[in-house]
Formats: sequence, C-alpha cells, structure tokens
Amino acid sequence: MSTHAVADPVPQEALAELRHLLGERFSTGASVLEQHSHDESWHHPQAPHAVVWPETSDEVASIVQICSRHAMPVIPFGTGTSLEGQVVATAGGVSIDMMRMNRILRVSPEDLDATVEAGVTRKQLNEHLRDQGLFFPVDPGADASIGGMTATRASGTNAVRYGTMREVVLALKVVTPDGRIVETARRSRKSAAGYDLTRLFVGSEGTLGVITEITVRLFGIPEAISAATVSFPDIGSAVDAVIVTIQSGLQMARIELLDELQIEAINAYSGLENPVAPTLFLEFHGTTDGVGEQAERMGEICRDFGGSDFVWVTRQEDRNRLWQARHDAAWAAKALRPGCAMWPTDVCVPISRLAECIAATKEDLETTHIPAPIAGHVGDSNFHLVFLIDPDDPAELAEAERLNTRLVRRALAMDGTCTGEHGVGLGKMAFLEEEHGGAVDLMRQMKQALDPGNIMNPGKIFAM
Repeated sequence: MSTHAVADPVPQEALAELRHLLGERFSTGASVLEQHSHDESWHHPQAPHAVVWPETSDEVASIVQICSRHAMPVIPFGTGTSLEGQVVATAGGVSIDMMRMNRILRVSPEDLDATVEAGVTRKQLNEHLRDQGLFFPVDPGADASIGGMTATRASGTNAVRYGTMREVVLALKVVTPDGRIVETARRSRKSAAGYDLTRLFVGSEGTLGVITEITVRLFGIPEAISAATVSFPDIGSAVDAVIVTIQSGLQMARIELLDELQIEAINAYSGLENPVAPTLFLEFHGTTDGVGEQAERMGEICRDFGGSDFVWVTRQEDRNRLWQARHDAAWAAKALRPGCAMWPTDVCVPISRLAECIAATKEDLETTHIPAPIAGHVGDSNFHLVFLIDPDDPAELAEAERLNTRLVRRALAMDGTCTGEHGVGLGKMAFLEEEHGGAVDLMRQMKQALDPGNIMNPGKIFAM
C-alpha cells in the first residue's frame, strides 16, 4: 500500500521549533515518515509531517506546547503494533515516538508494583523482573510498549486470570494537550479521592494526552506451570467446554481457541503437528497440587464434550514454543494467502452467548471466498477474525466490511462490545454510537474540555 501524502501547507514554523528543541532526534526523512504512517492493520497509511524522539516527560511537554501553539496534531507512537489504525496520521502532524523513553524507573517487590516509562516493552519488563520471581502478566502477543498497551486498554492470553490493562494499571504520568504534566494517582491499591483519572486515560488511544510513565501491578511467578492442547470434533463443543469451565470457577491462566483453519495455518508456519480440528490451548498456574487438580477437572469437562486427551507441554522451552505459535497466529494466517493484507477484528460477548456468536460467525464465513481464521481469548469471551484481503480490490474490501459489520452487530445484539481489546481507532468508529448511544456525546464533551484544539490524535474513536 502506498503512503498517502499529508495535507499542505506544511507547518514550517512549528517544525523549525521542534528541530531546534530536539536536534538529531527530529526527522522528516521519507523512510522515517513511512515507518510512522501505519500500524499492523489494513488501514491505508498516512504519514505525519515529522517524527520526534523525546527522552523525558519534560521534553514531551515542550513538544506538545509547541504543537498546541501551532494547532499541530500530535500522534503518540509506541511500537506500531496496534490493529485499528490508531497511529495513522490522518491530519499530518507530529508522531511522538516514545521508544527512547525505555527506562524501568522503580520495582517494589514488597508492594508487587513497578513504574516504567512508556517505551518499555512487556518483554523488556519481564526480563528485568525474572530474577526477582515476579512477572507482568498482560500479554497481547506482540512485544508492545507498556504505554501503547495502556493507551489501547490491551489484554491478551492471560486476561482470564490476571485481568487487562484496565485492572493492572495503578497510576499514570500524562502530558495533557496544553502541555501540562499530571499524575493521575498514587501507588495505593485503592483510593476514593476524586475522579478516577487513571481509568480516563487507560484506553483513550492518545486522544486525551500523551502517557509518559505507568505504574503497574506485578504478580509472583507461579510455583508450577503446565500447558496442554486438546482438540474437539467441532467448534461448538470446544466453546461449550470453555463455558462450563468458567461457570465451574476453575482458575485457568489461559484458555485460547483456534479453529481448524487457524490450526492449519500455525502447523505450517510454526512447524507444529496439531490435529486439524478446533483446538483449545490451555495453561494452568499454581501450586503443583493445585495445577494437577485443575488439569484433572478440566480434562473431565473436555471429555464430556468430545475432547481428545490432553497433549501436555511441561518444559519451559516447549511451552514457549507453543505460546509463540499462538502469538504468531496472525502471521501464520497471512501466510495462507501470500501478498494479502490483514483486516483484523474482534468482539466480546457475555460468556453465555459465546457459542451462539461464534457459530453464527462461522456460518457467515461459509458464504465467502475470503479466508478468515478464528482465534480467541475465549476464557473471557473475546474472539478475533483475520480477513485475508487484497487491499486494492474494492470488491474484497466491501465483502470484508459486510462480514465485519454483521459480526459487530451480532455481538452488540447479544449485549457485547464492538471491540474486546483492539480498540476503536479508525476501524470501529462507525459502531461506537450503536454501542454507547448518547454516552458518545458525553465522551465528545470530555474530549472538548481537555483538548479544545483537537490536536491529540484527531480523527480517532469518534468524529468531533
């Protein structure tokens, strides 16, 4: 896909001020702009006017102050792994690349928390914590930045047990659209002091400010970890087994569902030999005895629904290979159709409606020629499709849009959400008012109050 040019006129005065402030950490090079024009989604790239690399919160504040004076858009950029066009510079502006702000500022093992700069990635944090017997559990697959994960309210494979970024973020440092630096909370685990500003910025997708520091909860590495796969005769049986597992109160760490097309893809891409059938990837955390009890009960539930015997994966290197294959599911899917673009989408519904929602979605997919593997964090009723499309074929874009619209409206009719973890960005804007109704007007009022110039990542989540 070609990168769209930004609109004229180029804001030369603002760019000159930014160049003077940052020196070599300012760029208008064509390759740099192209890199910051897109994420991992299908949305057409649009380049910013410039890219900057701050190293402190004070520098971010100075950058935003310059942009505010010149009414120049600001687009926070982490690792570029978002999935709904969140970093696309729809109105040009400045892309603030946070990857030089990658310091782990503090770890408190006694309090089970840490404070990091926004550019720290989840793998970097976990590598730092490994020797202390702690880990950061939110695992969206990509080695995303903690700042980006906070901005998109990310979750992933561990969410069924440990929660999402909504649950693990304790406090933030944020640069507001007028260039102020604010701290949203202290480190205490609960507070009744004023508005919950932390939750306001978690999931705001860069539209309310630039997140520069994050305080997150940590967890102890479990005494025992075991993983397994189990295949089923059909996808409904697999989902029903998950529903009973959740309703039974089993404390699973991970429950991931892959349909037969996704299994075929990861077998080829990652060199696995799973039966080509709907399959659950499972992981158990706890004490040795506790993991054994969980596995025994889960095995009974799976057998009740026609599941195969567990294929156990206990060595760490084998578990890593299994979960890396799950994390590579999108790239494995892409390899099914060389030269295609990925149109990823996700929804989340109440657990009681999950089987119905997936079954109806599978029926839709049988009517189209576009391949669309399914993978899901079904332990918390969230599942994903990846439409493999030719982005230059209007008919395929229209077909993917038709199927995506049916999927989202199906989820909304079941009292679900248009996005469980990808965020709204550009791709789900059309559905936000269908989901929230008049509450979107309240969101607009909040945006207008905090960002009257609409400089913070304009054109995302909703139109002003």
